[in-house]
Amino acid sequence: MARPSKTASIDYKGPNELTHGLLDRAACPTELPFVLVRDSDKKGLRLRVTKAGGKHWQFETRIKGKLFTRALGEWPAVSIEDAKAEAHRLRGLTEQGTDPREKERQQQAEMVAASAAAKSEAIAAALTFGEAWSAYVADRKPYWGDWQYQDQLTLGDAGGLKPKRGKPNTLTRARPLHKLMGMRLVDVTSEVVEDWAATEAKTRKSVSRRAHSCLKTFFSWCMEQKQYKYLVTTNPAKTKRAKEVFGTPSVRADVLQREQLPSWFAHVRQIQNPVISAYLQCLLLTGARREEMAALKWEDVNFQWNGLDLKDKIEGRRAVPLTPYVRSLIEGLPRRNEWVFSSVELLSQNEKTALRRARYHERKGQAAPVGDVATRSASGRLVDPSNAHRKACAAAGLVLTLHGLRRSFASLCEWLDIPGGISAQIQGHAPQGVREQNYIRRPLDLLRVHHEKIEAWILEQAEIVFDAKAAGAGGLRVVAG
Repeated sequence: MARPSKTASIDYKGPNELTHGLLDRAACPTELPFVLVRDSDKKGLRLRVTKAGGKHWQFETRIKGKLFTRALGEWPAVSIEDAKAEAHRLRGLTEQGTDPREKERQQQAEMVAASAAAKSEAIAAALTFGEAWSAYVADRKPYWGDWQYQDQLTLGDAGGLKPKRGKPNTLTRARPLHKLMGMRLVDVTSEVVEDWAATEAKTRKSVSRRAHSCLKTFFSWCMEQKQYKYLVTTNPAKTKRAKEVFGTPSVRADVLQREQLPSWFAHVRQIQNPVISAYLQCLLLTGARREEMAALKWEDVNFQWNGLDLKDKIEGRRAVPLTPYVRSLIEGLPRRNEWVFSSVELLSQNEKTALRRARYHERKGQAAPVGDVATRSASGRLVDPSNAHRKACAAAGLVLTLHGLRRSFASLCEWLDIPGGISAQIQGHAPQGVREQNYIRRPLDLLRVHHEKIEAWILEQAEIVFDAKAAGAGGLRVVAG
């Protein structure tokens, strides 16, 4: 086709071969608001020329019967070649039945998502171990007991505080995971964990071994979280070297032998604080966990039907018999507040001074000039009777932990012809075997029959004469043999 003359008229009703000169001389007649210069090469492309002299590219077509118009920019800022290229792209989409507006919205959404992902990745890359640990503790809190939650919550504490017990002029040490808290999560690699383990194991192997176990659980949790799983692809705490550094924990074997019962009871019953004395005896005679017994409230004690409702870490709550001797111990305790094993909540300044003076003389091996100050705690209940128990055991020539009392209950039951499932249920152990798990359901009365036998036998071996009938009638008769 011959190139049109520079002076040839423009056909505004039909298509034209678009050239720079053609578009330059295109003008709108005075009687019309605008005219369209259509392209003969790219169907749907035209230049809209207004009476005011504006010249703008447009592309127009139909998508599934609906009119679609797109502005492509002003000429000559947008050249003929660029306008044709864009028209060609739009024509390709519309002929496939795709609305360019939907395509662009989708692309925009993908760009926004990619930008958000990149921003999220940047934030995650700067995430510290301590921040992830806090999120982990908050997420797992509903599945932990109070003691475990508090322990996990403070496992990375910096220390440097005055101890609640022990030497008053010293400061507490940083907890085992404190060194990792300020590091980026992505920087806590297996090499870092191994170096940490080697350092911590030199001074406090047992505490650090447990921290290492918590660390493995934490990283396994991270790998299950969508916001952390691309940061933690493997568990850096599960390495052979770290495991070898801590070694296998030794199994505790502290337990009261049958012949040691008289001495233990004699010295525990001499503890001046009646709450601690009763608490320790109840631990042995029920086989309960230390926190289960310490958290016992008066509302959990059923004096009418002789039962205790203990908080259980496996079942949530469990009912155990209130045996006669344990009942006599609990009935003899003061009702200061809601807790059975209570303590005075506040210390006056004079009492604090007296307590410090008593501890000073105790360290010097001298008699304290003041009487014992009652056990105190902010919660109003017994918190740590370990010190009093250690002193009683030392006087009796024994080495025994509080958990050793729970172990002693289970071991002493072996002397009696009692089914193992009975003592296990009293202690709150998980049922073992198909029959225990799915078939046997023991009522409290059945447990009481065997539990009272256990208590009577232990008291007999301890050379304590206890009149259960007199105790039930309100007249307690306990005579040390």
